[in-house]
Amino acid sequence: MEFLDIPLFDDDFFKMMFRFIINFTFLTVIIRFIYYPIAKRKDYVFTYYLISAIVFFLCFTLKKYELDVGMALGLFAIFGIIRYRTDPVDIKEMTYLFVVIGVSVINSLANKKMSYSEILAANALVIIVLVIIEKYWALKQEESKSIIYENIENIKPENYKTLKSDLENRTGLNINKITIGDVDFLKDTAKVTIFYFKSN
Repeated sequence: MEFLDIPLFDDDFFKMMFRFIINFTFLTVIIRFIYYPIAKRKDYVFTYYLISAIVFFLCFTLKKYELDVGMALGLFAIFGIIRYRTDPVDIKEMTYLFVVIGVSVINSLANKKMSYSEILAANALVIIVLVIIEKYWALKQEESKSIIYENIENIKPENYKTLKSDLENRTGLNINKITIGDVDFLKDTAKVTIFYFKSN
């Protein structure tokens, strides 16, 4: 049955919904249970879910037009280089964006040559790799803070250990490195920058 030369229903509807459930389930594990507990960024959670849904439906729809490999890869590349002009995106968030897009593309474009067992295995392996890297292999992320320090005597090179100990006691951070910036001898203050590892 058709309306304006467009079928009202075909069997691909069930395939699309089943694939979407698989995609949404695995993405929830990646976004909500791997990414969010570490990053605590609700704005990116919203972004990842919406982009993954749009990419999934877009790829599933375009699959009916039998895109060649070049055009499919070009489409994937366009989504993979998304930049937000108003706010710089950290490399880790960009990586998760790439993962989200990649998983959605896999789940939507897989054809009859790829069984559901292979699709589920591919999704599961992505999650396993993410968990291993995040929990066990990931390098700690170094962060920095600028502080106005009033005990100007401690900024001398010979008093570095005293300065480090004092700042660690005040901030409660395990400091790796300290750099001295502007010094105001009138107010007896100095701008120091401390570097420390961000704890997950």
